Amino acid sequence: MTRADFVEGLRGGFAVALASAPFAALFGALAVENGMSLPEIALMSGTVYAGASQMVGIELFGHNVHAWLIVLSILAVNFRHVLYSAAMARYIGDFTPVQKFFTFFLLVDPQFAEAVKRGEAGLPVTFAWYLGFGIIIYIPWVLISVGGGLLGGFIGDPKAIGLDILLPAYFLGIVLGFRKRDNFLPVALVSAVASVLAYRYVGSPWHVSLGAAAGIVLAALLPLPPQPGDLEADARQSEIHEV
Repeated sequence: MTRADFVEGLRGGFAVALASAPFAALFGALAVENGMSLPEIALMSGTVYAGASQMVGIELFGHNVHAWLIVLSILAVNFRHVLYSAAMARYIGDFTPVQKFFTFFLLVDPQFAEAVKRGEAGLPVTFAWYLGFGIIIYIPWVLISVGGGLLGGFIGDPKAIGLDILLPAYFLGIVLGFRKRDNFLPVALVSAVASVLAYRYVGSPWHVSLGAAAGIVLAALLPLPPQPGDLEADARQSEIHEV
């Protein structure tokens, strides 16, 4: 493990830890409101470790839904992580099985976005960097979740002061980080429309996976953008024809 990479990861993840702190506190406050104890909050944040899924889980806990339905709903929200792991495979091929275990455990949305951006920029996605970036987000997430549970009574209704808008705004920021990619606009638009329709006619949390699936199908159908090597080959072919 390279210390410099680990420290670089810590520095990069620190900003994300600060940005995610309100979500962790919000989860803790809502969890207490729905009857969860502090140890249960710590356990859920430490094992599920996915903000949107935790929010869905506590909402269903509060309505006495069957356990299998809660698990299935969380899987529906987290299905995008299967796509994340597939997209990251090219960057972590030299990781050991143990390293891959921790890599996928810590694979949340900002972790994926930063790892892919780093890889596309030609920088090495080392395990030391990845662990540093992930651990500085994970530990505060668990601790602040418990803190939110302790202080939830002082916050009152989080929705009354607009804290419930933080999570969708944060995800929108992550999505816009990829706006310069080819075919971004049609894929994002189709995903958004499909998600809204699914929310209207199917319900939450299935709209998350259905919206993502619609975007994936469109991306697969759209033609690939020309690669630099293809352009060079076309230029050489044109020269041959001219001769």
